[in-house]
Amino acid sequence: MSDRHITLFHAIPSRASGVLTLLEELGADYEVKLLDLKAGDNLKPDYLAVNPMGKVPAILHQGALVTEQVAIFIYLGDLYADAGLAPAIGDPLRGPYLRWLAFHGSCFEPALIDKALKREPAPRGMSPFVDADTVMQVVQDQLAAGDYLLGERFTVADVLWGSALGWLVGFGLVQATPEIARYLQRVTTRPAFERARQLDAARAGG
Repeated sequence: MSDRHITLFHAIPSRASGVLTLLEELGADYEVKLLDLKAGDNLKPDYLAVNPMGKVPAILHQGALVTEQVAIFIYLGDLYADAGLAPAIGDPLRGPYLRWLAFHGSCFEPALIDKALKREPAPRGMSPFVDADTVMQVVQDQLAAGDYLLGERFTVADVLWGSALGWLVGFGLVQATPEIARYLQRVTTRPAFERARQLDAARAGG
């Protein structure tokens, strides 16, 4: 076991599949602890001791617990910096990289939840994302500007966004516009995405 060994608390289906994909993309040393959400594994005392929110994903690394999807992606990208998927501090792309990771958690997800639940957005002065239409226009404009979120460079952020957009398009919550469709074709056909899908399918079937 290496000093970069990761334990992933996972459930199928869940956002944790994106972390599994990232671990495969990074060539990480990891193990999976699978939870059955339907059986309530995530609400049992042993898992609530890991994450009191009872949510996945969560990871453990050398005793350090990391929850919150975006925090996990940042942590793993930096831990496996040699994979080259996380611009380092001092790299001109570090700021845009962090921007798109943070935008996912602070704007994209809550905006899409509002839309899915048919909730009116909060007043503009109180909302970090204005509304779902504005958020999606910002995303589409960025995807139209290059192959990936940072132009020609594939990063950890693309694993996050590719996983999320693929899932949301599949469930009809996001429209597969030409920009999004091209992006998903480019990102979700990568070998790591396919390996993660096969691993999840094998675990779900077992």
